[in-house]
Amino acid sequence: MENLPFEIAETAHALRRAFDRRAATLGVTRAQWKVLFRLTRSPGLRQVELADILDVEPITLSRIIDRLQDAGLVERAPDPADRRAWRLQVTAKAQPLVEKLRALAEQLVTEAFADISPDQLEAMRSTLARIRENLTAGQSADKAVNE
Repeated sequence: MENLPFEIAETAHALRRAFDRRAATLGVTRAQWKVLFRLTRSPGLRQVELADILDVEPITLSRIIDRLQDAGLVERAPDPADRRAWRLQVTAKAQPLVEKLRALAEQLVTEAFADISPDQLEAMRSTLARIRENLTAGQSADKAVNE
Protein backbone atom coordinates (compact mmCIF):
# COMPACT_ATOMS: atom_id res chain seq x y z
CA MET A 1 0.00 0.00 0.00
CA GLU A 2 2.84 2.40 0.79
CA ASN A 3 4.00 2.36 -2.85
CA LEU A 4 0.57 3.13 -4.28
CA PRO A 5 0.77 6.96 -3.92
CA PHE A 6 4.18 6.82 -5.60
CA GLU A 7 2.76 4.72 -8.44
CA ILE A 8 -0.15 7.15 -8.93
CA ALA A 9 2.28 10.08 -9.04
CA GLU A 10 4.60 8.24 -11.45
CA THR A 11 1.68 7.42 -13.74
CA ALA A 12 0.52 11.05 -13.78
CA HIS A 13 4.11 12.12 -14.46
CA ALA A 14 4.40 9.66 -17.35
CA LEU A 15 1.16 10.96 -18.87
CA ARG A 16 2.34 14.59 -18.59
CA ARG A 17 5.73 13.81 -20.10
CA ALA A 18 4.21 11.86 -22.99
CA PHE A 19 1.84 14.74 -23.71
CA ASP A 20 4.68 17.27 -23.37
CA ARG A 21 6.70 15.43 -26.03
CA ARG A 22 3.77 15.48 -28.40
CA ALA A 23 2.83 19.09 -27.67
CA ALA A 24 6.44 20.17 -28.24
CA THR A 25 6.06 19.14 -31.89
CA LEU A 26 3.52 21.99 -32.11
CA GLY A 27 5.86 24.42 -30.34
CA VAL A 28 3.91 24.49 -27.09
CA THR A 29 5.32 24.09 -23.58
CA ARG A 30 3.50 22.36 -20.70
CA ALA A 31 2.82 25.69 -19.02
CA GLN A 32 1.37 27.10 -22.23
CA TRP A 33 -0.91 24.17 -23.02
CA LYS A 34 -2.19 24.13 -19.43
CA VAL A 35 -3.13 27.81 -19.75
CA LEU A 36 -4.76 27.30 -23.15
CA PHE A 37 -6.78 24.28 -21.98
CA ARG A 38 -7.97 25.99 -18.81
CA LEU A 39 -8.95 29.21 -20.61
CA THR A 40 -10.77 27.23 -23.26
CA ARG A 41 -12.82 25.55 -20.51
CA SER A 42 -13.23 28.71 -18.42
CA PRO A 43 -12.95 31.82 -20.59
CA GLY A 44 -12.74 35.18 -18.87
CA LEU A 45 -10.83 34.07 -15.79
CA ARG A 46 -8.84 36.75 -14.01
CA GLN A 47 -5.09 36.21 -14.01
CA VAL A 48 -5.05 35.73 -10.23
CA GLU A 49 -7.82 33.11 -10.46
CA LEU A 50 -5.97 31.22 -13.18
CA ALA A 51 -2.72 31.33 -11.20
CA ASP A 52 -4.53 29.81 -8.24
CA ILE A 53 -6.16 27.09 -10.34
CA LEU A 54 -2.85 26.18 -12.00
CA ASP A 55 -1.00 26.43 -8.68
CA VAL A 56 1.63 28.85 -10.02
CA GLU A 57 2.83 32.21 -8.77
CA PRO A 58 1.04 35.17 -10.39
CA ILE A 59 4.33 36.58 -11.76
CA THR A 60 5.12 33.23 -13.39
CA LEU A 61 1.69 33.14 -15.00
CA SER A 62 2.09 36.73 -16.14
CA ARG A 63 5.22 35.79 -18.09
CA ILE A 64 3.45 32.81 -19.70
CA ILE A 65 0.51 35.03 -20.65
CA ASP A 66 2.93 37.63 -22.07
CA ARG A 67 4.39 34.98 -24.41
CA LEU A 68 0.97 33.67 -25.43
CA GLN A 69 -0.27 37.21 -26.01
CA ASP A 70 2.81 38.05 -28.11
CA ALA A 71 2.01 34.96 -30.22
CA GLY A 72 -1.59 36.17 -30.63
CA LEU A 73 -3.03 33.16 -28.77
CA VAL A 74 -4.39 34.87 -25.65
CA GLU A 75 -5.70 38.34 -25.03
CA ARG A 76 -6.08 40.36 -21.88
CA ALA A 77 -9.17 42.47 -21.37
CA PRO A 78 -9.69 44.89 -18.50
CA ASP A 79 -11.95 43.57 -15.76
CA PRO A 80 -14.94 45.94 -15.59
CA ALA A 81 -15.32 45.26 -11.85
CA ASP A 82 -11.64 45.83 -10.96
CA ARG A 83 -9.47 48.12 -13.04
CA ARG A 84 -6.31 46.50 -11.61
CA ALA A 85 -7.28 43.04 -12.91
CA TRP A 86 -7.24 41.43 -16.34
CA ARG A 87 -9.67 38.91 -17.80
CA LEU A 88 -8.11 36.33 -20.11
CA GLN A 89 -9.49 34.92 -23.35
CA VAL A 90 -8.17 32.46 -25.91
CA THR A 91 -8.15 34.12 -29.33
CA ALA A 92 -9.62 32.79 -32.56
CA LYS A 93 -6.03 32.30 -33.77
CA ALA A 94 -5.47 29.82 -30.91
CA GLN A 95 -8.46 27.61 -31.76
CA PRO A 96 -6.69 25.47 -34.42
CA LEU A 97 -3.79 24.90 -32.02
CA VAL A 98 -6.16 23.98 -29.18
CA GLU A 99 -7.92 21.51 -31.49
CA LYS A 100 -4.58 19.92 -32.42
CA LEU A 101 -3.69 19.67 -28.72
CA ARG A 102 -7.05 18.05 -28.01
CA ALA A 103 -6.45 15.52 -30.79
CA LEU A 104 -3.02 14.74 -29.31
CA ALA A 105 -4.62 14.27 -25.89
CA GLU A 106 -7.30 11.95 -27.27
CA GLN A 107 -4.69 9.86 -29.07
CA LEU A 108 -2.58 9.67 -25.91
CA VAL A 109 -5.57 8.59 -23.80
CA THR A 110 -6.45 5.92 -26.35
CA GLU A 111 -2.91 4.56 -26.24
CA ALA A 112 -2.53 4.84 -22.45
CA PHE A 113 -5.80 3.05 -21.69
CA ALA A 114 -5.58 0.42 -24.43
CA ASP A 115 -6.56 -3.06 -23.25
CA ILE A 116 -8.24 -1.71 -20.12
CA SER A 117 -11.94 -2.52 -20.01
CA PRO A 118 -14.62 0.15 -19.55
CA ASP A 119 -15.51 -1.48 -16.21
CA GLN A 120 -11.91 -1.24 -15.03
CA LEU A 121 -11.72 2.40 -16.13
CA GLU A 122 -14.95 3.23 -14.30
CA ALA A 123 -13.70 1.49 -11.15
CA MET A 124 -10.45 3.44 -11.38
CA ARG A 125 -12.30 6.71 -11.89
CA SER A 126 -14.55 6.02 -8.89
CA THR A 127 -11.61 5.03 -6.72
CA LEU A 128 -9.61 8.14 -7.60
CA ALA A 129 -12.67 10.32 -6.93
CA ARG A 130 -13.07 8.69 -3.53
CA ILE A 131 -9.39 9.32 -2.70
CA ARG A 132 -9.84 13.02 -3.59
CA GLU A 133 -12.99 13.17 -1.44
CA ASN A 134 -11.16 11.58 1.48
CA LEU A 135 -8.34 14.10 1.17
CA THR A 136 -10.74 17.02 0.90
CA ALA A 137 -12.57 15.83 4.01
CA GLY A 138 -9.21 15.56 5.75
CA GLN A 139 -8.40 19.17 4.87
CA SER A 140 -11.72 20.28 6.37
CA ALA A 141 -10.99 18.32 9.55
CA ASP A 142 -7.49 19.85 9.73
CA LYS A 143 -8.94 23.36 9.47
CA ALA A 144 -11.49 22.65 12.20
CA VAL A 145 -8.76 21.39 14.55
CA ASN A 146 -6.56 24.43 13.88
CA GLU A 147 -9.35 26.95 14.48
